[in-house]
Amino acid sequence: MSTARRLHHSYEEYLRAQELSDLRLEYWAGEIFAMAVGSPEHAALAAQVIASLAAKLPSSCRPLGSDLKVRIPKVDLTTYPDVSVVCGKLDRARDDKHAILNPLLIVEVTSPSTEDYDRGAKLKQYKLIKPLQAVWIVSHASPSVTIVERQKKGWKTTTHGSGAQLVLASPSLTIDVDSIYRALQGL
Repeated sequence: MSTARRLHHSYEEYLRAQELSDLRLEYWAGEIFAMAVGSPEHAALAAQVIASLAAKLPSSCRPLGSDLKVRIPKVDLTTYPDVSVVCGKLDRARDDKHAILNPLLIVEVTSPSTEDYDRGAKLKQYKLIKPLQAVWIVSHASPSVTIVERQKKGWKTTTHGSGAQLVLASPSLTIDVDSIYRALQGL
């Protein structure tokens, strides 16, 4: 009879593993997860979101790509969002100089293998980030972006399709859904 053992890793062990790995590794409460490789469509959507945000954000804010980790100490999660937006100075995690604590906006581009996680457990953890104002979930399957936005009394979720605009209250900006999905033309 075999017995399965779940391995628990310290954060220091995770950082060493990430240093040696060619893959992006996420960490959640002692478990290390290898991130799936993205498709050309996934990469094009994420790049277009970054370009659209860069054109609209005030100079004190910047979009950052998927090489940057976001750390959520409250639930011991470190993850690589597709896009993060920070205004002002980066607030780096004490235990990880390559992870930030203060994104105002996080954007996830879904894939068949990550969509449930992006819209479920990961989104739930993102909501614990105090400075976070919104999460945009860009669908891989159709021109559709779900906005989960912090309100005075909780979180509001809306979905926007082709012809609609994505509005971010802080910092104030508007982006056309169709402009994001133009990145898929010719792929």
